[in-house]
Amino acid sequence: MIDRIAFTPGSAVAGGLLIGVAAALLVLLNGRIAGVSGIVGGLLRPRGADAAKQGDRAWRIAFLAGLIGAPLAYGAFRAFPPVTIVASYPVLIVAGLLVGIGTRYAGGCTSGHGVCGISRLSLRSLLATLSFMAAGAASVFLMRHVLGVAS
Repeated sequence: MIDRIAFTPGSAVAGGLLIGVAAALLVLLNGRIAGVSGIVGGLLRPRGADAAKQGDRAWRIAFLAGLIGAPLAYGAFRAFPPVTIVASYPVLIVAGLLVGIGTRYAGGCTSGHGVCGISRLSLRSLLATLSFMAAGAASVFLMRHVLGVAS
């Protein structure tokens, strides 16, 4: 649930800028796309020449450590905002599995296609992102207004 009263556009813009700068730096300095599913997938199942390089594994671990470490660093200085999850565990498990399946079929995730692919003017990424967004909107509509599962 998003607390519309506590929403601050400044922090949203700052977060978007940080994501954009981080993605740009990764591609400029390392020649890699900041798609989280591809980064995790390459770490769990390395293939070909990338599997032979220890450096390939190191940057992936560093990237994921940053994803986990940044919120922990934030929590050291400020309190985390309250989080309310209104879905049941079975719904969350099914949702996670569907996201994973969709990521495999699309050949990437929202970060790889939506942030990095669209910025590279990739038609494939534009179509994938439009598909992600349409499926998400349809899922929310179906769950909330047709099935009444989540409020």
